[in-house]
Amino acid sequence: MGTEDIFRQNASIYFVGIKGTGVCALAELMLNAGIKARGSDTGEIFYTDTILKNLKIPYYEDFDAAHITRDIDTVIHSAAYSPDTNPELAQAVKLNIPVMKYTDALGMWSARFDSTGVCGVHGKTTTTALAGVCARGAGLPAQILTGSAAFDFGGKSTLNLGDKFFIAETCEYRKHFLSFHPKRIILTSIESDHQDYFPDYKSILDAFVEYCRLLPSGGELIYCADDSGASEVAKIIKNENRGIALVPYGFTAVSDYRVLSYTVEKERAFFSLAGFSRKFAMRIPGRHQAVNAASAIALTASLLKAQGCMLDEDRIQSVAEELENFRSTKRRSEIIGEAGGIIFMDDYGHHPTAIKKTLDGIKNFYPSRRLIVSFMSHTYTRTSALIEEFASAFDGADIVFFHKIYASARENYSGGVNGKTLYEKAVKCGQALYYDEPDDAFSLLCEMLKPGDIFITLGAGNNWPLGVKLFKHFGGNL
Repeated sequence: MGTEDIFRQNASIYFVGIKGTGVCALAELMLNAGIKARGSDTGEIFYTDTILKNLKIPYYEDFDAAHITRDIDTVIHSAAYSPDTNPELAQAVKLNIPVMKYTDALGMWSARFDSTGVCGVHGKTTTTALAGVCARGAGLPAQILTGSAAFDFGGKSTLNLGDKFFIAETCEYRKHFLSFHPKRIILTSIESDHQDYFPDYKSILDAFVEYCRLLPSGGELIYCADDSGASEVAKIIKNENRGIALVPYGFTAVSDYRVLSYTVEKERAFFSLAGFSRKFAMRIPGRHQAVNAASAIALTASLLKAQGCMLDEDRIQSVAEELENFRSTKRRSEIIGEAGGIIFMDDYGHHPTAIKKTLDGIKNFYPSRRLIVSFMSHTYTRTSALIEEFASAFDGADIVFFHKIYASARENYSGGVNGKTLYEKAVKCGQALYYDEPDDAFSLLCEMLKPGDIFITLGAGNNWPLGVKLFKHFGGNL
């Protein structure tokens, strides 16, 4: 069955797990293309509930075989569900309705456009959102899909500017990105991660090489020269003589997208690029964000060139304005608000490198503020494999509260590492405390936090409600 058959006007597509960030975003793109979308999920409230209701996409808050009717043309499902365990998917199979995973559907959608996949162990969500606002500034007819809600997209995970280009965050876990059809790839970083699937560095490196080999002759690999893994992949692709253009970016890049300078003044970051006469400004912390922005500008120039246009002074001005107003995405250095003179933040950083870059960036951005962190590690396998790196990743913080490990249903761990093990390693590197449950730290934090502090919940776990609760305690309103 071809893509035009599945994605034809007025086709009826049912989404199982429709509240998931990616699934909801894909449903929105298909709705905009004239496809009838509906679906189902659990009753738990997510930010996507609001998006779905605003779009008037109907959905059930349970899974029932009776929801699957013969008028449905295709069923698309989150990777969290399978026909073996989900009654709706089982019913679709029984009725001979085509069933496909979200990642496969995303790949089929990408085949309809001149598509760019944004990938990497760190930074892909923010980079995709940055690429979206730069595309908007340059007037590019593009659709953008991120892995989290982007404040600059009106709180949604999609931005629809046209139908020539498609820019999407693509995920390395279980090699899901191999379903994508890229003409260009932004590669931000490669490190050992997802140890439940990639047992060592070579295995995850090989996955990224395999993904980049999907680029056609005449395609483009925009890679971070500062990252050893990304540079290693670029070298492999270059040596294979596939006719793929290599565009490096970053502080060590030899290209127009080399970051020449980075300074912070009054909670504003300024950076310059080798190929541009002007400076750019951003309101989010971290040298790594200037690097991410450099990749987004490189992609913008490439897409404009594909249209026979240039990134001229007027477009550069518009792109610069977009960058200066950029507010990032949900759970990426997200500022919940300020209350009682305390800034409350939340960030998804769950790998030691991401944690270190995030905290160092915040400390550099707010040098006079004390930085207090609540951290919940995600997955036992990652914590065990990188425990030494985790222990030393919090140098930028003044005080760190550690909690139990947020487990994943996808892993089978039988070792002895737990949240307290990580705390015992980290306490040797600085001031640290341990509370198994995040909420157990609430009373002490109420006494400890003072005007001028920053409090951030960090990690891919469920400690973020602690920050919201503290924000409200100190008088904040959401």
